[in-house]
Amino acid sequence: PFLDSSEVVSYRISSGDPHGRFSIDPQFGVIRTKQQLDHETQSVVVLTVQSQLGNSPVYGSTQVNISVVDINDNPPVFLTKSDKVTISHTQPPGTAVYIAHAEDKDSGLNGAIQYSIASKQSNAFSIDPKLGVVNLTRTVFADKQQEYTLHIAAEDYGSPPLTSLLMLDSLAAKIVILDINDNSPNFTSLPLSYVMEDVEVGFLVHHIIAKDPDEGRNGQVTYRILSGNENKAFVLDKITGLLTTAQLLDREIQERYSLTVMALDDGSPALSATQVLTIIVLDVNDETPIFLKQLYKTAVHENQHPGEFVIKVEAVDRDAGLNSLLQYEILPGTGYEKFKMNSDSGELVTTASLDRETQEVFNIKGNSCRDLGSPSRSSTAQLTLTVLDENDHNPLFAKSQYQISVREDLEEGSAILDLFASDEDDGLNGEVRYSLVDNTFGAFAIDSVTGSIVTTKALDRETKSQYTFRAVASDCSTHLPRSTTVRVEVHVDDINDNDPVFLQNPLRAFVPAETPVNETVATVRAEDVDLGSNGAVVFSLMTVETVFQINMKTGDIILQEPLASKEFSTQLLVTASDQGISPRTATAMVIISTEEQEEEISFSHSLYEASVPENSAAGGH
Repeated sequence: PFLDSSEVVSYRISSGDPHGRFSIDPQFGVIRTKQQLDHETQSVVVLTVQSQLGNSPVYGSTQVNISVVDINDNPPVFLTKSDKVTISHTQPPGTAVYIAHAEDKDSGLNGAIQYSIASKQSNAFSIDPKLGVVNLTRTVFADKQQEYTLHIAAEDYGSPPLTSLLMLDSLAAKIVILDINDNSPNFTSLPLSYVMEDVEVGFLVHHIIAKDPDEGRNGQVTYRILSGNENKAFVLDKITGLLTTAQLLDREIQERYSLTVMALDDGSPALSATQVLTIIVLDVNDETPIFLKQLYKTAVHENQHPGEFVIKVEAVDRDAGLNSLLQYEILPGTGYEKFKMNSDSGELVTTASLDRETQEVFNIKGNSCRDLGSPSRSSTAQLTLTVLDENDHNPLFAKSQYQISVREDLEEGSAILDLFASDEDDGLNGEVRYSLVDNTFGAFAIDSVTGSIVTTKALDRETKSQYTFRAVASDCSTHLPRSTTVRVEVHVDDINDNDPVFLQNPLRAFVPAETPVNETVATVRAEDVDLGSNGAVVFSLMTVETVFQINMKTGDIILQEPLASKEFSTQLLVTASDQGISPRTATAMVIISTEEQEEEISFSHSLYEASVPENSAAGGH
């Protein structure tokens, strides 16, 4: 049967459970846990439970006491994880030197603790398992062992028992034995250190460490530098033993320091030890290579075979190791391809035969050297190379041959032609001197320095109208001089320096009385050894004549009127003139008669001269 709701009782927890750890069945009043309970946090819980009948405004209440029963869920815990005590080495065995204390939040046997030494360095100590008192089991000495560390464990009596070791928790108790100053400091740090030269001031160079087995002030060590700290390059912290730089270092000035360092304890009396610390300053590439010369000058002969040694350049680098190893090279530039530099030795050799006439001076501005540091440093120097001349060129005339015409009336010593020959060589090899070869018949000479050809006597075209000879240009080399010849032709031009000459003077002509008019009765002949118009002769009669007329070109005398009688006789003066600008003349007498008269023979010249070549053929004119 179903109950009326007004007869049903309901339950609820009204107080005592602020954290909501419990719940109650409102119909049946069954109390259940909602969270895990912790005896160590709250061992007794007092709940107030109210009941209500139906909708009655009247409540009933009761108190429910809940006891939380302990289980062994907490291991012992040391309040201090490490501790230190000092004892005198004069304490006898059985002396209590330390008391360990741990707590366990559990109750009863679960919270009862027993102590043990989990690990120990020696059997010099024992521990009371209930009290945690550590006792000496024998006499201890500081010079054998200065301190002992006891790892003490705590364990409860629960079932199963819990130990502090489960939580990796133990007490490290350090037992320090008081010492007497019977040990000197002993250096444990190495007596050698390295430092780069570019470190900043304050850089840690070395940690000097000296150990003193004594305890307390007897084992407290301080440090100082006794000697070797030139220029106060380093500073030593007397407490820590840290050696740092006090100034900038420079390996190129000093690369090694030998510091005498003292370690001193604080005992009474104090004991000390010394160590020589060697500090080696390591190189960095901070020095640029420097050529021994900024300008190298040298000379080499032209026409040498490739591979000819030219010069050796040299540079120095104050760095060390790879930083001081140098590589040489010539940088691209005009003419650089004709040379090669040994990268290791700095020796420069030719790669081609040089020609001074093509290029006499090489200015190699890119003569460079660099070290093998990283990054590399480099410098440059200039090399001026002069190519020395070899006599490898002949003098060269400006023309392949020379032709010139001169007047025959030049005075002796007149310059008629200036020869010029150039020689591309240098010095004496390029200095030219001139001379003449072949016979000039004493007519010409040449200035050996200037090359000027001059007359050495008066010229006469009528005697010789042309001269052909060779001129020589020679250099002044002292060893195997070179020379070139050129053909010179000198033509002697005519001047009007000769009078016409009649071939017969006087000329007698016999003319019959019955000779008709316009008949040639006589012919005069005249010659002029000059040329052209200077040697072209025309004739004329000096007197006005009506009976005779002369042909100006042929010299024919022609009868113009009949002769007056059979005994006719006359004398004509005939002039022969050349046609030069300033004509020259000659006069002859022509005797014409109708009767033959004894003729007086006379020559036109009192002296005849002629030049005959030595190889003239027989019968020549």
